[in-house]
Amino acid sequence: MSALLEEVRESLSLPSPPVAREIRQAAGVTQARMAAELQVHETTLARWESGTCTPRGDMRRQYARLLADLDDAARNSAPNGSAA
Repeated sequence: MSALLEEVRESLSLPSPPVAREIRQAAGVTQARMAAELQVHETTLARWESGTCTPRGDMRRQYARLLADLDDAARNSAPNGSAA
């Protein structure tokens, strides 16, 4: 049951498209690199970041998890733990 709840939390935690773009950019990751990491076309990622479409199912969870990890990495690398 806890795995199910974790999947739901990750799926619901997807940030808005503009925030997702900010997270990726703050981490210094290109759209091409992020798309490759998620194994999607760069155009797909661009559409997610523009709000034209939204990832679903497992891809939504993977995208939300990657954004959360990138956000943590960017915040932890900033001076004094603050966002740059």
